[in-house]
Amino acid sequence: MASALQSAAAPSLGAAYGSVPVPPSGSRLRRFLSFAGPGYLVATGYMDPGNWATALAGGSRFGTALLFVAVLSSLMAVVLQALSARLAFATGRDLAQVCRSAFPPAVSIVFWLVMELAIVATDLAEVIGTAIGLELLTGLPLGAGVILTAFDALLVLAFMRFGFRKLEAFVVALLILIASCFAIELVLARPDMAAVAKGLLPSRELFTNPQMLYIALGILGATVMPHNLYLHSGIVLTRAIGSREIDKRRAIGLAILDSTVALLFALIVNASILVLAAAAFYAHGHFEVAELPDAYRLIAPLLGSTLAPKLFAIALIACGLNSTLTATLAGQIVMEGFVKIRLNPAARRLLTRSIAIVPAVAAIFIGGEATTNSLLVLSQVVLSLTLPFAVVPLVWFTASRTRMGGLVAPRPTTAVAVLIALAIILLNGKLVLDAIVGGG
Repeated sequence: MASALQSAAAPSLGAAYGSVPVPPSGSRLRRFLSFAGPGYLVATGYMDPGNWATALAGGSRFGTALLFVAVLSSLMAVVLQALSARLAFATGRDLAQVCRSAFPPAVSIVFWLVMELAIVATDLAEVIGTAIGLELLTGLPLGAGVILTAFDALLVLAFMRFGFRKLEAFVVALLILIASCFAIELVLARPDMAAVAKGLLPSRELFTNPQMLYIALGILGATVMPHNLYLHSGIVLTRAIGSREIDKRRAIGLAILDSTVALLFALIVNASILVLAAAAFYAHGHFEVAELPDAYRLIAPLLGSTLAPKLFAIALIACGLNSTLTATLAGQIVMEGFVKIRLNPAARRLLTRSIAIVPAVAAIFIGGEATTNSLLVLSQVVLSLTLPFAVVPLVWFTASRTRMGGLVAPRPTTAVAVLIALAIILLNGKLVLDAIVGGG
């Protein structure tokens, strides 16, 4: 059973809260498997179309030289997501609920509106990515594909009825599909493994080549999705744990292990995109591939296989479906946590997606399909601006012994988290400034 502290917290996600039993005894592997799942829902946020675009641009322009940056960004994400899980089990509440209890009502409303904006921006990228995938795979016009994405709310409703573990299983299945698609493409691309190994080490060119530095900042700056920190702190509380501090401490360890493994999986996928771009485009002299349709059209002739672009499109659609589920959950957690408004999952999804579809449809019909990449850039800028509203309170709360008690984050962890938060915020600020003034 969930702890008394958790039950008193009026949790988000309704019946899903504390619905996944955790064996009180048994092997560590058995207990870990009961915790496995939330980390993979979080990991989907690290494989959105914005990440695809930066990985394609980095791989096509600089080969495998930016692999080190991808690894570093994932390690930064591991630290912050671990703090998110720690906050949840230490307080029995998600990040939005802790913010509401700590801030005046007016500040909570501002935070809520900012995070809703972040979720809409994320949804905009998902809409565009899924629509592009459908167009590439089936020939469906981009505008029609954007409108079609509105009906994914039915998918969310179905899985919420089946239970949270079924939803997690569906997400993991799609992640396996995505990874399989890229594994096959890498076999077809036959990357230079010596170059891959060299790319895992930092390059001096990062500090001498402004273009390389800019793309590296893009990879680092888009590392942490702000809504993912709220999402993780809510969905880990679907696990039913005991009320003792030792139970919570064990839960924190298992949840951190789950998210770390999942984020390393996400790293493998993102690294695969970069390595594929290096092998398929950079190695053949195509140095300016940053848009998803361009990558799709170039893969087949360069790799000598008609299967490769189809796999690319399938993986893109799978990413969109996964993000649909996790964005809905994040929206519920944010709305219920900050302002105590609870909507039916399907209604919540339709509301958010409708807001995201309007600018996408308008831009496509007014400016044509060429505007989709601009919309992807816009979504990343919005996420950059909203990031401090997730990272700063998370690091602040987990460093407070008053709030966390004996489960307060260790000082070395807090110090690293502060440096990471400052770095991400500064990098995102630079990217936003460059986007505004036309730098890069």
